[in-house]
Amino acid sequence: MSTAKAGDTVRIHYTGTLTDGSTFDSSQGRDPLEFVIGSGQIIPGLDAAMPGMAVGENKTVSIPCAEAYGEADPSRLQQVPRGEIPDHIPLEAGLVLQAQGPDGNVIQFTVREFNDEAVTLDANHPLAGKDLIFEVELVSIG
Repeated sequence: MSTAKAGDTVRIHYTGTLTDGSTFDSSQGRDPLEFVIGSGQIIPGLDAAMPGMAVGENKTVSIPCAEAYGEADPSRLQQVPRGEIPDHIPLEAGLVLQAQGPDGNVIQFTVREFNDEAVTLDANHPLAGKDLIFEVELVSIG
């Protein structure tokens, strides 16, 4: 029986949970996720867990935040005057906003908190600073 190795194109089904057991993503009801092992297409900790798996094998993978989306970076928090957010946007904590950066790229921000004077925006990935657990099934190699 062959096993997955770096450079192989694989397809997996997965469920990703936080350490509190809450699910943040899953391939349930969708096509399996396809990627090339070692190509950097997925988070490093999950990528590193794939070599040696056989088709049909299931595995639980615990990934520290440093091997997932990294630590949350406090410098990516920004406070802006409330007046800079258009009035038609109903602010609430957790709301994801998009803005165009000076280089023309789109930046996503999550509203962390707000009051009448200011809005605190967070440009960290929503899973930054979190340890992750994946239930993985290798569906195919090649």
